[in-house]
Amino acid sequence: MTTTLRPEGPETPTAAGGRTRRWQICANGHPVGALRTTAVRHGSQLWGEISELEVREGRGRGRGTFGALAAEEVLRSWGCTRLDADVPEPARIARELAVTLGYTERTRNLAKRLTAAPPLPPGATARPIGQAEFPAWLDRSARHYVRSLVDSGLSEEQARAKSELDHLRQLPQGADSPGVALRRLCADGTEEPLGSLWLDLHLRDLPDGAPLAWVMVVEVSPAHRGRGHGRTLMLLAERECLAAGVRDLGLNVFADNEVAIGLYASLGYRVTNRLYGKPL
Repeated sequence: MTTTLRPEGPETPTAAGGRTRRWQICANGHPVGALRTTAVRHGSQLWGEISELEVREGRGRGRGTFGALAAEEVLRSWGCTRLDADVPEPARIARELAVTLGYTERTRNLAKRLTAAPPLPPGATARPIGQAEFPAWLDRSARHYVRSLVDSGLSEEQARAKSELDHLRQLPQGADSPGVALRRLCADGTEEPLGSLWLDLHLRDLPDGAPLAWVMVVEVSPAHRGRGHGRTLMLLAERECLAAGVRDLGLNVFADNEVAIGLYASLGYRVTNRLYGKPL
């Protein structure tokens, strides 16, 4: 039996010079599954993504493996230097396939349905991050982000390109960028920062059409770590989210950050997707 990958429709350009196409996985010319390949530009580099992978007929016969490997060849021919696969948490077989094909888990997406604004601990207050202090905050945030990306498997060049693009896209007007909440956590009566929060309120949609806000950065100042301020910052994020009229809050966490994963689990966040990646 011959398994092939056949275009399902025309190739479509995406933002910033990327491209995407959906394919059928065929056995002897008969469609048995499908997937999508996407090339995303990060600065001067192209990163590939495999998504929507499904096998409808003949599961257990290696058709998913063939589809993934064929998609890698497509993305390699498009000039992609790295490949990511976003796998929904319930798709256990797809997660196992990713590991078998040499992918490493990079990040997890988590989400929580919010019901009521939690109180902050006594003595904790929050204030906006102003334009004067924004450059120093952004520099620290970017350096931490780059280190985390490198630790997750990206090269230094890839990490810096992604960091610069992400921060430029999300914060085009600095501290006054619309649709974001930038906050400092302080002890009551002082200006010394205990930590900072970046919450994205450019409301994206969940599959059911409900709006979803996103935690971009939770950072505790080095001198104040280990005292529960990370939890307080997450409570602050939930309060800001509800104040904006949104009841679903999501975030990314790097897969090797066991401390943060434990914190989010204790606060009721559940894993929705896992992102696996490997170089091409």
